Amino acid sequence: MFLGTYAPKLDDKGRIILPAKFRDELEGGVVLTRGQEHCVYVFSSSEFEELHNKIRQAPVTSKQARDYMRVFLSGADASVPDKQNRVSIPAHLRSYAGLERELVVIGAGSRAEIWDAEAWNTYLAAQEAAFSETDEEVIPGLF
Repeated sequence: MFLGTYAPKLDDKGRIILPAKFRDELEGGVVLTRGQEHCVYVFSSSEFEELHNKIRQAPVTSKQARDYMRVFLSGADASVPDKQNRVSIPAHLRSYAGLERELVVIGAGSRAEIWDAEAWNTYLAAQEAAFSETDEEVIPGLF
């Protein structure tokens, strides 16, 4: 499970060092792809395979499902962290997420997310108030 918030830097070659707490889960391989709110999703290879199996069950007759699959899967990039626990973020994903040198990597349960630091801070500031005031069941069975 991916938890926490980290602040790695993007190097000149478009690589980041994975947070130490994420390394065991990701050492067998990672898949990076476009995420919602213009971040980059980071899945372990095994988690992405499970997700892909669910996605492929979507009806081909659904335009919304086809559109989602195309955008989500066409942006995906599989790799294995190097010996220094770095992964390269492809240029198209850096551009999509507006990634500059200062990054934030967050744990989001079954995945990690890579954000431009300024974009994350703006997003979090906007969401924290709504989060603290939530008084209804957002996730069924959670509270």
